[in-house]
Amino acid sequence: MADSTAGDHLCGDCLRVHPPYIVARAVVRYQEPFATLLHSLKYGGDLTVLPPLERLIRAGKINHLTSDEWIIPVPLHLNRLRQRGFNQAVLLAALFYPNDKKRILVSLLRRIRHTDPQTGLDGIARRKNLRHAFTVTSAEKLQGRPILLIDDVYTTGSTVSECSRVLLEAGAKSVKVLTLARVQ
Repeated sequence: MADSTAGDHLCGDCLRVHPPYIVARAVVRYQEPFATLLHSLKYGGDLTVLPPLERLIRAGKINHLTSDEWIIPVPLHLNRLRQRGFNQAVLLAALFYPNDKKRILVSLLRRIRHTDPQTGLDGIARRKNLRHAFTVTSAEKLQGRPILLIDDVYTTGSTVSECSRVLLEAGAKSVKVLTLARVQ
């Protein structure tokens, strides 16, 4: 995992256990003031933070999208989506790729099991919490496609690893990960 200011390298965790995705990038580290902006969006429903986040994304100049990739935001369970009113990963995908909204597929990957919030869980508990939480709705559409998976924060990589594993098992060619922020 790297942020936009770091060169290509594998983190210690990725050196020990290779993740199912081929690369993971983040625009910034999860620290102030970005942590407050994301927290306000995710838990406060404050959509006024989207313009500053968009400026941050533009300044980060990350563009991993190739002409044949599909953009898949990490899905929320229906209960959490109803509670929150939006999926922050979908909003971020639109901010990352405003000219490619037709390639943002919000229904190809589904969260089928309601899970406890990941906040406060260690890596082992996060992986256990997410086991069998996601499914692909149409494996035929996924066959041989490279995927760009979008999420808000990369903490331990458990969420994007589980999503990547499910996508690859269903026939995706490869998975890259892009998040707004990363921890550490």
